Amino acid sequence: MAYVGERHGKFSELTDKHPSIDASYTVFAGKFRRYHGQSWLARMTDIKTNLLNIRDVIYVAIGTVQAWFTLGKIKPDVVFLKGGFVGVPIGLAAAARNIPMITHDSDALPGLANRLVSRWVAVHATALPAQYYKYPPDKVRPVGVLVEHDDQPVTPSLQAQYKQKLGIDSAYKVLLITGASSGAVRLNEAVVSFVHELLQANSDLYIIHQVGKGKAGVYGDIRHARLNIQEFLHPMYLYMGAADVVVTRASGNTIAELGVQGKACIAIPNPDLTGGHQLKNAALLEQQGAARVIKEPDLYDPNKGLLAAIQQLLSDEAQRKQLASKLQQITIQGAAQKLAQLLVDQTSIQTKTPS
Repeated sequence: MAYVGERHGKFSELTDKHPSIDASYTVFAGKFRRYHGQSWLARMTDIKTNLLNIRDVIYVAIGTVQAWFTLGKIKPDVVFLKGGFVGVPIGLAAAARNIPMITHDSDALPGLANRLVSRWVAVHATALPAQYYKYPPDKVRPVGVLVEHDDQPVTPSLQAQYKQKLGIDSAYKVLLITGASSGAVRLNEAVVSFVHELLQANSDLYIIHQVGKGKAGVYGDIRHARLNIQEFLHPMYLYMGAADVVVTRASGNTIAELGVQGKACIAIPNPDLTGGHQLKNAALLEQQGAARVIKEPDLYDPNKGLLAAIQQLLSDEAQRKQLASKLQQITIQGAAQKLAQLLVDQTSIQTKTPS
């Protein structure tokens, strides 16, 4: 297996050391910068962004030529595109060489890179059923979202084991708050504003807050025996598994991990991300009764804000179980095996000797 990534990409060290990857290559890639909710006038007058976009069009052109030669060297039977803007030059080069492609989308809204090369794609592997995507239905294969192999349904006994491993009293309810590994400033600030009140009102509550790299300072001098402030959590499955309620962003990957484990969650979608894919993820969760959803403008609302939602779920075990069960029910599991089978099947089609 060969990996082709972005030049100077942040995952290059991981791929160089991974035992399953036989060779690693890089190509130039460019990002099309646009911001959810930004007007066309604002886009046209944003000179800096427009200049960066023009530069990155050149990068894509260079990367496509590099990808052409790289694919000629690798001679793959199939190309797998997980998304991200490096997929555009690789996808264009694969299309030019008539190499079949399989894409994967983790969110309810397909990424721009996968959409740009979709006309040449053989199979679209997706997180959700075909009706949520604009791809040709006959090319869509709902496989779910890739999660770590340690993610599994969490029973009460397994949750107790996870708490023990983390040194948390089994009698405590655990609230996990995470804005992903990079943190979420607005979410962090909202939590800090009421964390003392929350701990005071719930003597059996233990809070774990992943604030993101370099962001622990948001707590200032606030310290508490039942408050665990961390910049980064690893392994995440252990912390999620120990939790009774999880406050999170609405990324497809995180929601899938919670769905596999069967966890009650409060989703706060990031409204600024390109295309608004977290907003769509959250809307689908809310429609299906699989999560509590709070919009950022409502974070501090005394009646429908984050503190009220946390308090309500902590006090209502039946609702926690209902949300967890529904999220687990709608989560398609076994994505890794299903994706692997799609790749094997496509490779077989390419290598099959004509009769």
